[in-house]
Formats: sequence, structure tokens, C-alpha cells
Amino acid sequence: MHYRVFYLFDRSGESVSSASAVEMSPRAICEQLLPRLQSEDDYLGIIDAEENTLQILCEPARDRYWVELPIDAAKASYGRHMDLEALRKLMLDLPSVFDRDAIPGLEYRPW
Repeated sequence: MHYRVFYLFDRSGESVSSASAVEMSPRAICEQLLPRLQSEDDYLGIIDAEENTLQILCEPARDRYWVELPIDAAKASYGRHMDLEALRKLMLDLPSVFDRDAIPGLEYRPW
């Protein structure tokens, strides 16, 4: 299974927009992109086959990541904090379609 990804890595200035998202496997995401999430301005977006997006934001001061399923129409998201190990496991077990039932522990948060 492959997904399309977009990202911004502030330190290196590398970015790929959601309109230009590139295809990657979960293993490649884990090996090539997760280690590059290092600053508060870094983010990674993963798009499934039905155009749902899973976003990952880095919180380096707390050594954790915010993982969310945004709901633009509601100006909110379902999300949760994860450490790197939990995030890697999630990436390797990604469902083919992202929904809040597929990722345990998500909480509703308005923006």
C-alpha cells in the first residue's frame, strides 16, 4: 500500500505541497521522513486513497508528536499525542482509509 505525502522541514527548507504530494510506502515514510520531524514548524501530511489526510506535527520540547485527522469544514480535528515509537508503529500499521476509528485514542479539538 502506498500513500501520497507532503511535508515541510524547516531546518533544511525542504517542502512538498499537498497539491504536489509524492507517493511513498509506510516503511519509506518511517525511514526517510519521520526522523526529519525535528522543529515546531515541521509537519508531515499523509493522504489516503479517499483523499483523507493524516497530519503529524512535531513538539520537540516535549519529545512527542501531535497526530491528527483534520476536519476542515468543522474547523477542528481528531488527534492525540504520540511518542516516536508509537508513531512508527502507527505508520507501519496504517489503514488503507483514515478514519477516527482506525486510530485509537483520538480526541476532538476545535481550532
